[in-house]
Amino acid sequence: MADLRLLVLSARDVRALLPYGECAELVAGALAALARGEVYQPLRTMIQPPAPGGSPPAGLMALMPSFRSGRGTTPDPDAAYSLKAICVFPGNPGLGKDAHQGVVLLSSPETGEPQALINASALTEIRTAAASVVATRLLARADATRLAIIGTGVQARAHAIALAQDYAARGRPLAGIRIAGRTPGRAAQVAGELTAAAGVPVRAAGSAAEAVAGADIVVTATSSATPVLERAWVADGTHINAVGACLPHTRELDSATMAAAVVFTDSRESALAESGDVRLALAEQSLPPVHIRAEIGELLTGTGSSPGRAGDRDITVFESLGLAAEDLAAARGVYRKAARLGAGIWVDF
Repeated sequence: MADLRLLVLSARDVRALLPYGECAELVAGALAALARGEVYQPLRTMIQPPAPGGSPPAGLMALMPSFRSGRGTTPDPDAAYSLKAICVFPGNPGLGKDAHQGVVLLSSPETGEPQALINASALTEIRTAAASVVATRLLARADATRLAIIGTGVQARAHAIALAQDYAARGRPLAGIRIAGRTPGRAAQVAGELTAAAGVPVRAAGSAAEAVAGADIVVTATSSATPVLERAWVADGTHINAVGACLPHTRELDSATMAAAVVFTDSRESALAESGDVRLALAEQSLPPVHIRAEIGELLTGTGSSPGRAGDRDITVFESLGLAAEDLAAARGVYRKAARLGAGIWVDF
């Protein structure tokens, strides 16, 4: 029996092999496949053991399996199994580490044999920003060029670069980016680092309200459990990518914003089960679940009844939970590219 060869891809490998633009196409394909019923993914399983003495737990683990059946061709290039096992430790940024730590296992759809073990921190960083790129293309106004980001961590940086690159690639560069965080000093430091990386002026704002004033596109990418964005700050016509809150008891947007907005998501099932932005707004405002107009995959495939943004005054929200289907697509794409280019480390397994 032939030895099994397993590809191991580090964070450095993933970042070198998976540009935001390429990943956006992979994520769009995954969300479209999900809308067509070609992907099976249960809700993620969360493991958050109680801490000793009743203190808050340091972190949690999430398990995110997925299977993509593809389109029935033989052999099927899209078919694969994947499992992301990721730990989320909010205190990690204070240690100079990503809050998300883990691996993505890619397995053969024919035999179940493991094919690749991929750094999940880098993959999650890139595919999350790539999903917002896809949503922004679909939902932001055609003349939107002013970006505000609330947050100064990994996802704030990734979104600044990913959106700036996508706008530049489409021939209408962002006019500028404003960024705000818990401390003005940190926001100033990140803004200085991002100006060269994003290729557009990035300015630190003294507060979230100041950052959002006049913005056409807003990204919330924080670990906050309470709202960091208020309806009073948001102009009509703004598009919001809500990225940070992925637990039922945490939220970034206040209920007034959710009530005023047209809400889209990567998965209705995930949003109704896991999103504090959605669940808490539903509870407080008595909003019906149909307040979620469509999934992004439905907009991409035309399988839903919604056209997306209906008018220039709509406030649109992309409630991003991050899906196992997106991890699978990104992992499959980076695996193929690494195998073609001879990147990464192959080990006998």
